[in-house]
Amino acid sequence: MQAKYLQLPEFIQKNGGFAKSADLINAGFYKAVIYSAVNEGLIDRVRHGVYSLPGVPDVSHPDLVTTSHVIPNGVICLITALSFYEVTDEIPRHIDVAVPVGFRARVIKNLPLKLYHFSKETWKAGVEERDIDGQKIRIYCLAKTIADCFKFRNKIGMNVARSALKNALEQKKVDHRDIMKYASMCRVMNIIKPVLETLL
Repeated sequence: MQAKYLQLPEFIQKNGGFAKSADLINAGFYKAVIYSAVNEGLIDRVRHGVYSLPGVPDVSHPDLVTTSHVIPNGVICLITALSFYEVTDEIPRHIDVAVPVGFRARVIKNLPLKLYHFSKETWKAGVEERDIDGQKIRIYCLAKTIADCFKFRNKIGMNVARSALKNALEQKKVDHRDIMKYASMCRVMNIIKPVLETLL
């Protein structure tokens, strides 16, 4: 049992810094070993059924990776997504996560999450899966992100949305037709269209 106890961090490390209970049990780690390792500080319990190595994972966007494990059906959105795509000067004060209407998440220690509830249609649209140092995160494509920023302009600021649109177009990171497609879906076409026309 002691040998398994010591092998636990190595297994999680090889798994990209995270592991689910089922993965650990299938690999031969008994629940008693897992609980003991958590109590001794050898591993951290991120949420129910998900474990990680202590401290920050060795990846380029550790908070986004942790969030994807804590809220598996969440999608990185708004200012956090703009920052990921490098089209804003805003520094995210929390991790913006889109979840379907009705979803409730418990507060996660040391992880400043801000949840935004999307209708099922808009929550599912424009989701991309990105690889970060071997870990998968779910994030909206840039065009959908910009449309969402205009939709939530009263919460994040119209200037933030307008500036991100301008930067994305100047950097040729997005096509205006894609923006209008998502603007229609998010019901902000009449707001984005005049801004877009001044930039094209």
